[in-house]
Amino acid sequence: MRLASLYSGGKDSTFSLYLEEQMGHDVPYLVNVMPEDSASWIFHTPNLAVVPLMAEAMGKELITAPSSGTEEGDMEGLRIALDGLDVEGVITGAVWSDYQWDRMNLVCNDLGLKVFSPLWRKDQDLVMDAFLESGIKAVIVGCYAEGLGKEWLGRVIDRDAVDELKRIRAKTGISIMGEGGEYESMTISSPMHSRPLEIVESEIVWKRDNGTLNVTSARLGQRSRSEPSHPDGVGHH
Repeated sequence: MRLASLYSGGKDSTFSLYLEEQMGHDVPYLVNVMPEDSASWIFHTPNLAVVPLMAEAMGKELITAPSSGTEEGDMEGLRIALDGLDVEGVITGAVWSDYQWDRMNLVCNDLGLKVFSPLWRKDQDLVMDAFLESGIKAVIVGCYAEGLGKEWLGRVIDRDAVDELKRIRAKTGISIMGEGGEYESMTISSPMHSRPLEIVESEIVWKRDNGTLNVTSARLGQRSRSEPSHPDGVGHH
């Protein structure tokens, strides 16, 4: 089936896209709704300016639409982006949010599009294990929960990080997937990337007990013939 992927650059949208391609679907389009308001309830907002590089690395056509960041604005932006695309369905990275699920389904149903959400209502520990085994590499670019301090910004989501997230969960009840808004992520590389994303310059904005890693400069690196190139960590300037 020919599909479009709602794509924010985060780990969940990348993993969902990867799973649907593994199922044999053709996914020529990435759809990115860009809210003006960073507090958008439906869409991921950090570092959206880097998404075009990600699309290039994956050989996908990027479809973008602006949004005010309000609920109505987000839904209208999604409708504009999807309307007229030569696809039969849409992939989402939704995990547990009924709010996101309902809003995206409303728009897609109106347009006659099927919704594919391979992570929906799955056990989060199992999803995270499968993510770690997929070869997708992502870093944390936003921290908004107790236990996630400034030192987490730029950290690769690997087995050690997940073990630590589970320890924090035991104390505070957070979602290790960040599904409750505890953290935001950005994909660096994956089996779908012909070249990895390299963060050249970034800045940390930290206020009281939360903050973001804003990527101010990025590029596509070179992939080694012998093995994938995986940049370790993030430089802050």
